[in-house]
Amino acid sequence: MKAVIGLEIHVQMTSLKTKLFCSCPADYRGAPPNTHVCPVCLGLPGALPVVNMEAVKKAIMLALALNCRWVAEKVVFSRKHYFYPDLPKNYQITQFKGGGGMPIAEDGYLELEMGGDVRRVRIRRINIEEDPGRLVYTEGDITSSPEVLIDYNRSGIALLEIVTEPDISSPREARVFLEKLRAIIEYLDIADLDLEGAMRVDANISLPGGSRVEVKNIGSIKEVEKALSYEMVRQKSLLSRGTRVDRETRHWDPVRGVTRPLRVKEEEEDYRYFPDPDLPPIPLPRELVDAAAALLPELPDARMRRFVEDHGLRREIAYALAMDKRLANFYEETLKYYWAPRTTAVMLAVDYLGFLEKNKLRMGEDRLTPKLLAKLVRLVDEEVITPEQGKHLLFRVAREGVDPEEVVEREGLRALRSEDELRTIVRRVVEANPKAVSDAARNPRAVNFLVGRVMKETQGRAEPRLVRRLVVEELRRRGVRVEA
Repeated sequence: MKAVIGLEIHVQMTSLKTKLFCSCPADYRGAPPNTHVCPVCLGLPGALPVVNMEAVKKAIMLALALNCRWVAEKVVFSRKHYFYPDLPKNYQITQFKGGGGMPIAEDGYLELEMGGDVRRVRIRRINIEEDPGRLVYTEGDITSSPEVLIDYNRSGIALLEIVTEPDISSPREARVFLEKLRAIIEYLDIADLDLEGAMRVDANISLPGGSRVEVKNIGSIKEVEKALSYEMVRQKSLLSRGTRVDRETRHWDPVRGVTRPLRVKEEEEDYRYFPDPDLPPIPLPRELVDAAAALLPELPDARMRRFVEDHGLRREIAYALAMDKRLANFYEETLKYYWAPRTTAVMLAVDYLGFLEKNKLRMGEDRLTPKLLAKLVRLVDEEVITPEQGKHLLFRVAREGVDPEEVVEREGLRALRSEDELRTIVRRVVEANPKAVSDAARNPRAVNFLVGRVMKETQGRAEPRLVRRLVVEELRRRGVRVEA
């Protein structure tokens, strides 16, 4: 059963120095509560907002990168009214299509590669709006905390809201979409989305025969996939029992891995939108849009194609590099020291990313540098060490920042490539393991066991394919019929 999924993504423009409508510092993380505030972002009577035009430029660049066919000729802000303690004005300054208002851009799309097929997810609109304050729950979460504290440092931070059409049909597709959107945002230097709260997602999901349910404020891409997967199971279960799926807003609890009801879903008319009288429309001349287009960098898709066509990389490896701006930059910087695209790309996209994930590190929190990686790649490329040695030495370089060339010389790690020397080791291992030899004809694992013993004897300095060939040859010499 396919789901019908639409996303509303809220992205803080963390690259801006000040908030959207005032001069308060935008870097609120780590600051004492309620210290990055002023009459404007506290909503005090008589305070007048002034638009941060850098936020408008960033929004236009994102609209162009997302293939939006319509970019507004003027910036119009509206008031969205609702009453909540994190909103001191009792309205949020945002953008709205209708009643004299309009978004900054509409009618875009993003193409995804899914199992060999290209899927297009349409972008309904892009809005600029302000972030509300931050609620701090003293115990538990929104559904269980006995008291709530409010920090208005976040109030007024510039947000981009990206709203998709309901074109997404599975939780995995939602994750792929968000990963690609994330890459584009980081390429445009709009936000560092590794920062807590820099990207928040509201996901709308329904199944055939059921009502639309909104899951609010999901804090990471992985959690979006988990929340949608849970909600699919929950709604399927209700529908299979003949129970109605109510239209409502739910909260995702990442600790328990469940969604919980919050309130009945609001309709747009409940918010009483109208153009903000304190913010007159700002003209957007075509020259400003053209200037933003000229500033667009090479985006992830174009970079991936270049890696495939110019560097000869496999498409999946090129994709893994291009979708991470810092990783792609690291890769290209490494090639300036030593040109070996394929070896470098695999080390980064497979081995290095695995190392970071296993150790729960971000790039830059380890000690690998492009220059050290280039030295390591050269050692592998020139067959001074084996690829397996290179993988293990990569982890050591990343942990300790050691020079791989010095380690290889000091510790005698040069690859063992003499077939005569290897044959001697192979014979010794075969003679020491008669049961594995007798099992080898009917059990391929026995051959793998013998290869592993030889690799252990050589301390990983032998090339595994060469070792396997010599083991098979030795077994056949002893009359054991084995597959190559």
